[in-house]
Parts: sequence; structure tokens; C-alpha cells
Amino acid sequence: MPTHKPLIYLDHNATTPIDPCVRKAMTPFLDTQYGNPSSQHALGREAARAIELARREVGLLLDCRSDELIFTSGGTESSNLAILGTLLTSAPSTPSHIITSAIEHPATLEPLKMAEKWGCELSIVGCDTNGVVDTRAIAAAIRPQTKLVSIMHANNEIGSIQPIQDIARICNKSGILFHVDAAQTVGKIPISCRDLGVDLMTVAGHKFYAPKGIGCLYIRQGVVLSGLLQGGGQECGLSPGTESVANIVALGKASELARQNCGHDAERIGMLRDQLESRLEEKTQGAILIHAQGAQRLNNTTSIAFPDVGAMDLLNKIPFLCASTGAACHSHATTISATLREIGATESVARGTIRMSLGRQNNADEIEQVANALVSAWRATRAPGPASAPVS
Repeated sequence: MPTHKPLIYLDHNATTPIDPCVRKAMTPFLDTQYGNPSSQHALGREAARAIELARREVGLLLDCRSDELIFTSGGTESSNLAILGTLLTSAPSTPSHIITSAIEHPATLEPLKMAEKWGCELSIVGCDTNGVVDTRAIAAAIRPQTKLVSIMHANNEIGSIQPIQDIARICNKSGILFHVDAAQTVGKIPISCRDLGVDLMTVAGHKFYAPKGIGCLYIRQGVVLSGLLQGGGQECGLSPGTESVANIVALGKASELARQNCGHDAERIGMLRDQLESRLEEKTQGAILIHAQGAQRLNNTTSIAFPDVGAMDLLNKIPFLCASTGAACHSHATTISATLREIGATESVARGTIRMSLGRQNNADEIEQVANALVSAWRATRAPGPASAPVS
């Protein structure tokens, strides 16, 4: 019988596997400790206690007070709450203005489109060829009615890290709230809400080894938001509904593990990423293009354009490799992603771009296998023949 090569997973920016320690921590709350945390009996009190212990762990990871954290269903809810919840604190007739960048995740851009329908004005600033947002453009876009600036911490496609502290100083000086989508950075690099100087921060658990369906929003003490949903008043009324105790416990455990191992993981994974890029540059004789190589990047992320091929054509020749042809949210599309377009990538460069994002379980042997397979597939695919179909 034919044997199948074990999968090599390099798509951790799309989602991570649940860490075994996280699964072990959450299992009792799916089994015997099933109480509703609003109930006053023993099972309910135990569930409520578990939630607050988890909140404390997330607070330690983010260097913030535990009462500055609201548990949500994930990054999308957190960003929607931060953006629309800010606008809802004012009367609908009050003029409002928000600033964001052209390379944001849909979880930010879509609620901003909704805000425009409500009458909010939106300014979108660009970035340089490395995917770094222009802070001077943010400062220049501020108006008297600007209520919020929303910028991602690191880009999910090319990994470029934004100058968050500089933007925070600009916002603070003007008395404007600053929301940061940190879905791709929390758990991967050390983060301090206090040091960054942000007012609101989005966290997504499934990006750092917790399950899908859990996240949180950091809300700096003193910042007031209006809720988007009405219900039983859980999570200060900002995310009402019976809490997903097992998922919240999982987020707490994932935060504890990240706090303990983040520095070591970041260094080791960064070395593997550099090894992969080095091998590919060597084996292609420098033919590849590494996006955002001139910027500070996420240690686990590499976005590489292979010339004269389509990215999906390459991946189809390597069935054991789990990677992406761009942001996972756009993988079904055939248009150039907003990020690649914004950094000036041509259609042919964008078509040949593969994003690989590494994680804890990856090792040096896997990196060598991937480098060899990609180069072999690239050489076979770029041979004279029909043009590859466009991919995002």
C-alpha cells in the first residue's frame, strides 16, 4: 500500500492546533464541571471562579489589570466591539471620524464600512513597500471630530510589525482612542498594553494554541464603550450571554503557557524561519522575493514570491505542505490581496506568493523538507508550458 508523507503545517497565522496542556485544562469544563457561572450553587461558583482565574492569566500575559479584559467569541467580535462600541457612545447625529490603514484585516475593515453607513467618515492611510504604516499620514489625517484610530499590530500576510508606540503617542497627544488588532502578535512576541500605550486591543485565542471561538478585548481603565448586543449583562454587558467556560479556561491556560515560553519560542521559531528563507534563496540562486524583508517582522512569518509560477500550482505539487497563498480569509479569491497591492506587488509577483507561518511543533528537518520540495516544484512548474491560473 502507498504511504502518505506526514503533513507539515506552516499555516499558524491562519490557526494553531490546541496545545495538549490547553486541552487538558479545558476538558473538565466540557465534562463534569458544566455549571453556568451565573448560578449560585457549587458548580456555578466553580465555573465563575475558573473564569476569573483565566482572566488573571490573560492579564499577566498582556501586562494589564484583569478587570480591563472582556471575554469575547474571538478577534472579530473584539474588533467590532472596539470600533462600533466607540461610535455608539455618542449620539447618532454627532460627527465622527475614524482613521485606519489599507492593510487591515476584514475584522477591522468590515465594521468600518458599517460605520460609514452610519455617517462616520473614514480616512485610510497607506504604507511603504515593506508594509509599514506611515505615522506621518496618521498624524496628518486627524481632525477635530476624530474619535478612533485602528491599526493592526502585525500584518497577517507579510508579518510587518507596525510602530504602535509612535502611533499611540500621536493619539494620546490629540486625545483620540487607539485600537490595536493584536490577533497575530499576542502569544508570539512579548506584549505590554501599558508599554504600548494603547486604549483597546483585540486578542484571538486560536492564534496562540487555544480553541477557535474565544478571544478578548483589552479596554483600558476609564475607556467607555457601548455594547452591540443586549442580554443578561455578562462581561460588564459588553459581551452578554452565558460564558463559554471551557474556552475561557483554555484561553487562560494558553496565556499562561505563552507567558512562560514566549521568549524561547520566538527565538527558536525565528531561527527556523530564517533557515527556510536562507535555504530558498540559496537553492533558487536569489530568484525569490521575500516580502517585507526590510521591516521588523513577526518571527514566525515569511511571505515569498516565486517567479514565473502560480502559488497554488506549487502547493498542488506538494500535498504534504499546509501553507497559504496569502491571508487564509482570501484563499478562495483570485484577486491580488489588499496587502500585496498596497506594498506595490505586481500581478505576477502576487500570483506567485506563498505565506508560510511557523509554530511550536515545527523543527529543522521539516524546514529542509519544505525548502527542497518548494524548489523542486518551482523548477518543474516554471518549465515552458501553459500559464498558471491566477491566485490571490
